[in-house]
Amino acid sequence: MRQQLQKHLSGSGNWLCRCLFSAVALLALNAGVARCEDLDELVQQALERNPAVLAARRAVDARKSLIAAARTLPDPSVSFETMGNPYLTLQRGDPSSARVLRFSQEIPFPGKLSLQGQIASAEADAEAWKYEQVRREVVTELKMSYYDLLLAQKLTDVVEKSKTLLQQFAEISEARYRVGQGAQQDILKAQVEVSRLLDRLATLRRERDTAQARINALLYRPPDTPLGPMPQMSKPKFDRTLDELYDKALASNPGVRINRKEIDRDELAVSLAKKSFYPDFEAEFSYFNRPDMPEMYGLMFKAKLPLYFWRKQRPELESATATLLAQRRQYDDTLSTLYFRLKDPYLKISTDGNLLDLYGKAIVPQATLALESSISSYRVGAVDFLSLLSNQATVLEYEMKYYEVLTDYCKTLVTLESLTGEVLTP
Repeated sequence: MRQQLQKHLSGSGNWLCRCLFSAVALLALNAGVARCEDLDELVQQALERNPAVLAARRAVDARKSLIAAARTLPDPSVSFETMGNPYLTLQRGDPSSARVLRFSQEIPFPGKLSLQGQIASAEADAEAWKYEQVRREVVTELKMSYYDLLLAQKLTDVVEKSKTLLQQFAEISEARYRVGQGAQQDILKAQVEVSRLLDRLATLRRERDTAQARINALLYRPPDTPLGPMPQMSKPKFDRTLDELYDKALASNPGVRINRKEIDRDELAVSLAKKSFYPDFEAEFSYFNRPDMPEMYGLMFKAKLPLYFWRKQRPELESATATLLAQRRQYDDTLSTLYFRLKDPYLKISTDGNLLDLYGKAIVPQATLALESSISSYRVGAVDFLSLLSNQATVLEYEMKYYEVLTDYCKTLVTLESLTGEVLTP
């Protein structure tokens, strides 16, 4: 009986070692980074289907359509008038009796229409950057949810593997107990640990379903639509400097560009407010049809004088100037916070990268070797079951920690992408 037990323990130990070696193989950190085609496809679908993106795109079209209208003269006026007796019939021989057709056109002071068109163009450019901001926000949220889903699946795999190991530990403890080499409490401890892992698995499944539902919502499709198999997680390569990221953000960050376009618009609005101190004009052409008398033509010019400029035009100029100053201060605030918004995730990238190397090259392999050693020692009765469980829990903890840090690393890259417009994730 004792020989059969030793044979069973030896076979179980080999099986455990094979599982551990497979776990180490899954953490091959030095492998090349495979491009995540699935994520690219999801991003493309989001840009094509997401209602917020489509609405922002239509808002840009609406703004662009107003540019030509802003540069166009006001609508002309046409009027018809008849002058005669009380029955509105013409009185022959009376010079004042006539049919009159008038055509008039308002003419703004030179330069006003051009400024109005430039203001509309600046507003359209600002709306285009607002669309870019919405687009990046949707892509960022999609990628964050995608990595949350990847993390839930990877942690589920790690916990499932640990659960299988613990179940095998319970079988070994039960076999040892039957022949008088183990304690019943070892079996109970293994069962308790299995139950704890089942609780973790339930939580991970909920997190996985939540992330999948959020992805489907961003893609504007039913929340239970399956996403298919997910790729392996790996550490993306990152070799940008902080100055490079800052220069890129200055050139293409939506918040910066929107502020800049709003400043351009308000500068033009100040110039337009100054033009309001000059008069607008109106030209009118008239045609007189008189029975039995020669036809007459008339030409008239009008000018609207800004006579009450201290109550109308001057306050409008002061308001436009104050708005411009406010936008400039807003732009300064955006620039002052941009560097911090870049530096904080940049430092986190460096820290997480070092942690990934530490976990992958030192802690996880060392914890795995310690577990392998405790398995062999437990097989011959040199180590108690509590030490075996402790080593197994250590491997589980650091494997999960590795994937959590890897996910944070990728999500931090996504944050930098939203600020700079650079594609940094695979």
